[in-house]
Order: sequence, then C-alpha cells, then structure tokens
Amino acid sequence: MERFIENAMYASRWLLAPIYFGLSLALLALALKFFQEVFHILPNVFAMAEADLILVLLSLIDMALVGGLLVMVMISGYENFVSQLDIKEGTEKLSWLGKMDSSSLKMKVAASIVAISSIHLLKVFMNAQNIPDSKLMWYVIIHMAFVLSAFAMGYLDKLTKYESS
Repeated sequence: MERFIENAMYASRWLLAPIYFGLSLALLALALKFFQEVFHILPNVFAMAEADLILVLLSLIDMALVGGLLVMVMISGYENFVSQLDIKEGTEKLSWLGKMDSSSLKMKVAASIVAISSIHLLKVFMNAQNIPDSKLMWYVIIHMAFVLSAFAMGYLDKLTKYESS
C-alpha cells in the first residue's frame, strides 16, 4: 500500500505539465498583445508626444520582462518538478537550463518582479501630475515592499547556502 501511494504521489507531478504548457499559451497571448501595441504605435509615431512614446515603450519593455519571466518559470518549473528536457546535442540550449533549482528560480522571479515594478513606477512618475499624492505614495510603498522582500529572500538564501556548506 505504501509503495502504491508513493508511486501515485510521484506520478502526480505530471499534473503540472499542462499548467506549464498553459504558460506557453499565456506567452503567446502576451506576444499577440505586444505586437498589437507595436502596430498601433507605428502609424502614429510621428504625431505622438515624446512622453507618450516613452510610456508606450516602457509598456513594451514591461511585456518583454513578463515574457522572460514566463519562459523561466515555464521551463525551469517543468524541469525541476516534472521531467528533464531532452534536448538533442548540437541544438541551441539556454545557458541556465538544468542549472536553476527552485531556490534560484524564486530569486529570478523576485528580481523580475522588482524590475517590472520599477518600470511600472517609472510610468506612474511620468504621469505624476495626473495622479494624487496619496496614490503615488502607495505606488512607492508597494514597490519598496517588493524590493525589501526580494532582498530578504536573497539574504535568507545566502544564509541557507552558507550554513549548508
């Protein structure tokens, strides 16, 4: 009975595979939205104010960072929790593939969230004249919470690695 339960629990990791595949569909949706925005800007680029163009470009950068985050979580999560990817020799391989454990993945996600939050905060500041001061304060507080939590996670990770060596 124990062996059956252990085998069933181990096999249940495959329930994550459709979730990681779903992230690839989310990446497709993000790519479609990205190019929709690019095609929307191009005809109007000469008529746009510089500040408006910068805001749109920051949104594109934001989408690119989210896309990279999706790829990292999708591939690393699959490889860490479901099965190793079987990539043929001579095929292009991402340098971090097979080297990112769940701890380093969490750190990459935290760093990406801070970067995405920074870009969002920059977009907010570029439009600061239209936003009440109390809202600006909350944007900064939320961003600082992301920064501090990422720093704390990194510090705890460093302590854990130091103690285990």
